[in-house]
Amino acid sequence: MERDYIISWKVAGISLGLLLILATALVKPLGVSTQFVVSDAAIAHKVAPAFAESNTYLAKYGEKESWGVGYGWMLVLGMFVGGGVAAAIFRKRQPEQDKGSLPPMWQGRFGDSMSKRYGAAFLGGVALLFGARLAGGCTSGHMISGIPQLAISSFIFAATAFGAAILAAKFIYRSGAEN
Repeated sequence: MERDYIISWKVAGISLGLLLILATALVKPLGVSTQFVVSDAAIAHKVAPAFAESNTYLAKYGEKESWGVGYGWMLVLGMFVGGGVAAAIFRKRQPEQDKGSLPPMWQGRFGDSMSKRYGAAFLGGVALLFGARLAGGCTSGHMISGIPQLAISSFIFAATAFGAAILAAKFIYRSGAEN
């Protein structure tokens, strides 16, 4: 089955690599999850400074960090906007499903509840963000920025993330599983 893509994966990969080089050279390596901690720390320093300074994790960021519209929040906002734009552009090009329907594999295992699908996606995002902070960075920070810099922790994160994802998918979509 030949798919009609706007750009090939090779062009997209090279473009992402060049964007990473440009972002690292001009600002800093890409990463998103830290922005949430920076914002928490800035708010905590304004609302409860004694608590913020006594908390080792929050004290590290302090008032010197900006929680306003800066590089980090622009990246977070850009992810939402870019995801929405891409979904709108490619909605009709989805290979296995019609507009608004669920993937057959999901329906076979969990039914056709859209709210269940959104709930699972939200909980997965929360778990990913928690794990990202526990690992000292998110997938963009570790895999897109850390691996090109040959950071050992990024290789460990990537292997662990992919391994956990494979195991979770095998468990969730195991054959003969009850609905």
